[in-house]
Order: sequence, then structure tokens, then C-alpha cells
Amino acid sequence: MIRFDIITVLPGLLQSPFAHSILQRAQTKGKAEIVVHNLREYAHNKQKSVDDYPYGGGSGMVMQIEPFAKCIEKLKSERDYDEIIFMTPDGVTLTQTIANELSSKGNIMVLCGHYKGIDQRIRDIYVTRELSVGDYVLSGGELPAAIVVDAVVRLIPGVLNDETSALSDSFQGELLDAPVYSRPADWNGHKVPAILLSGDQAKIENWRHDEALKRTQERRPDLLE
Repeated sequence: MIRFDIITVLPGLLQSPFAHSILQRAQTKGKAEIVVHNLREYAHNKQKSVDDYPYGGGSGMVMQIEPFAKCIEKLKSERDYDEIIFMTPDGVTLTQTIANELSSKGNIMVLCGHYKGIDQRIRDIYVTRELSVGDYVLSGGELPAAIVVDAVVRLIPGVLNDETSALSDSFQGELLDAPVYSRPADWNGHKVPAILLSGDQAKIENWRHDEALKRTQERRPDLLE
């Protein structure tokens, strides 16, 4: 089983993503445990504020070191963590290879930033890996954290009904996935490729590989480099 501990100032943002579909099923099956921690519970003031003005001036507010440190230390006293991940636009872009690697871990902590960012000392002292979901800025790290959890948990054996499904996804083997079709075979004159109806599995797999290669060359030639 894999466990995710997610630290955030907005736990409500993560209720829905983890309560439906594959992630819900993974938790019900005991394949994954996802625990969301409210950072404000570790604030040192009555207002439960966890941010302050940045040293040196400038716009925006910075998430303070103390609430994060208290929460992280508490969690670390309860179990050992294989990774402490900070979601940030300047991190390494999440890839299928990274998701595959993380799926072999046991306990993962994820820190969600907000406002202008978090005190650099948290990143220096505690964080083992910094991840981004793309070259753009979001309001906080909650949605990126949900993406990481989804990408990783679906790889855990027993989570998907079809054990081979995750292995044939796009980016597994560095290729995009081939086109997929379902019933009806003929919809208003738009037909499913005849090879997929042939029953010849070897030819079908060759067709899928050729189509995956073609799609990758057209859309993501950088993956072939």
C-alpha cells in the first residue's frame, strides 16, 4: 500500500478528487491511503494565519516556516517518508517515468504552496523532490498534488480492473497511445479500422505500435529524441 500525506491551507479543494472513481476505489481496496492535513491547525496565532510579508519587500505573501515545520515534524515522528515533495512551477516537470518511480514508494508527503510561495528554508531543510505539472502558474499546489496522486496511485497493482491497462497508456515506453475505438463498428459511415475487427492479435499489436509511433512523430517528436 502507498500512503500520501498532503499539507495544504485549503483541504476542501482536495475532497472531491479523492472521493471518486479510481482514487476512491484504491482507498476502498486498501491499496492507497490519502490523508489531507490542514496547515492552519499548526498556526501559532489565534487568527490561524500561516503567511506574512516577504523580507526585502515585494508583492504577495509568503507562507511561513513554522507551521510547515511543525506539521512535517509531527508526521515524520509517526512514520518514515520516502519522499517529501513540494509542488512548484519551477520544479522538475512530472513525467510518466517519475510517476512509475514514485509508485514503488511507501510513504510520500506532498506540500502545497499558496500565495507567493513558501519560505525557502522549508525547501532547503525538508523537501527531497520538487515537481511541476507544467510551465504555468496556478493559485496553489492543491490541483497539482491531486494530479501527482492520481498519476501514481493508478499504477499500484490491483487498483485498475485491467492490470495491463496502465502499461499501455501514453508515455509508457516513450510513445503516445494509439487511437482507440468501441462499438458501433460503423457510425454514420465512419468505420473502425478493419484490422481491429480481424481477430489477428499479432497484426493488431503491430498496427497499434505503428499508429502510436505515427502519432508521437506528429504531436511529440521530442519524445523520440
